[in-house]
Amino acid sequence: MKKNILLIGGSSGIGLEIANKLSKEHNVITASRSKGDLGDNIKHLEFDVLKDNAEDLDLPEELHGLVYCPGSINLKPFKMLKTEDFEKEMNLNFLSLVKVVKALIPKLKNSGEGSMVFFSTVAVKVGMSFHTSVAAAKGAIEGFAKSLAAEYAPTLRVNVIAPSLTDTPLADKLLSSDSKKEKMSERHPLKRVGNAKDIANAAVFLLSEENSWVTGQVIGVDGGLSTLNIS
Repeated sequence: MKKNILLIGGSSGIGLEIANKLSKEHNVITASRSKGDLGDNIKHLEFDVLKDNAEDLDLPEELHGLVYCPGSINLKPFKMLKTEDFEKEMNLNFLSLVKVVKALIPKLKNSGEGSMVFFSTVAVKVGMSFHTSVAAAKGAIEGFAKSLAAEYAPTLRVNVIAPSLTDTPLADKLLSSDSKKEKMSERHPLKRVGNAKDIANAAVFLLSEENSWVTGQVIGVDGGLSTLNIS
């Protein structure tokens, strides 16, 4: 059965990879500020999570899947961060997500089998220097997702993917040279950083019927960084 799946974001990086994979079998809609490299078979709606209301999006009455892709990598020492930096992270990563879910949950319930996928970071489980603002916002997502999954079971499934460093445009500064890539790769037990396909594969699974008995989970797709110590 073709499903209606909405990606908030989805014009680059992990979101684009998810959209391309899903569009082979489903009706995929992306809502983001720009279309980016999306193919013509994917419907794009102009949308800014910080300004626009998801209730105004031109969407079908039934949504089978929702993926919230917006994120940031603002890695600075705590002493260099202002309160406003934390507010920006919370607004983009968490509060805008809450607004989107609030607006679209009726359409997800209409499908009778809705699945939501959000994104966290390995830095919530593993304390990492310079991640205070990012980890705080993503930690809020994890708690929200678990409570939401409990409240809406069995009608809706809600899961979170927690990646480690992934080679996408968002991470360009951290992987801008071969030496940086090698250093970051060595931190992971699987000796490489992630790529968009690694994360997209997990998201596609969580949106599929094969995921009919998985909800309320935070799934680490992180090259083993969060659980393995091989030093």
